[in-house]
Amino acid sequence: MKVLVIDVGGTNVKMLATGQQEPIKFPSGPAMTAKAMVAGVKKRTRDWKYDVISVGYPGRNLAPGWVGFDFEAAFERPVKIINDAAMQALGSYNGGTMLFLGLGTGLGSALIVDGSVHAMELAHLPYKRGTYEDYVGIRGLEKRGKKKWRRLVADVVEILVDGLRPEEVVLGGGNVKKLKELPLHCRAGENADAFRGGFRLWEKRVTSGHLRIRIA
Repeated sequence: MKVLVIDVGGTNVKMLATGQQEPIKFPSGPAMTAKAMVAGVKKRTRDWKYDVISVGYPGRNLAPGWVGFDFEAAFERPVKIINDAAMQALGSYNGGTMLFLGLGTGLGSALIVDGSVHAMELAHLPYKRGTYEDYVGIRGLEKRGKKKWRRLVADVVEILVDGLRPEEVVLGGGNVKKLKELPLHCRAGENADAFRGGFRLWEKRVTSGHLRIRIA
């Protein structure tokens, strides 16, 4: 079974399919609709062969109209949709309890406990005079500069680790490379994690509901 993985972000839509060597991408943004995303993907993957599709969806920083959209009818393929941070977490998971934080346009978050994947919305919890996302998302980086942003990331990670007690923290997203050094007890995710998670969604060892995965 050949899988097409679509990683929808607030800045870009990235795609990779079984058998392809390199992902491709095109811009997204707050005006991106589900219909426009489908058209963009179809146009750029018309020469690719795939049987099923995984879509990682951020739930914000995009145009309205995504909820309830019939992706299976639009793509004419079976489609599984998962929170984009959960898809990245799934791709980086090695076992135990793991917290994933995605430093991108916003702040993605997911927690995996003994193989059970839980998408979270930690980004919108109150922090200082706003929310976590206001300070460590792209707006916080642009407003406060790299040096202060790095200190804020370390502070947010410390707070969330104290509250959630994960065994491991993975920092992913496009802005993780802007960190001079990683906070304590963290490792950096890889660019391929989202795609690996999308491929894992269709493996027989992954079950639906509260998504569960067994790591061999």
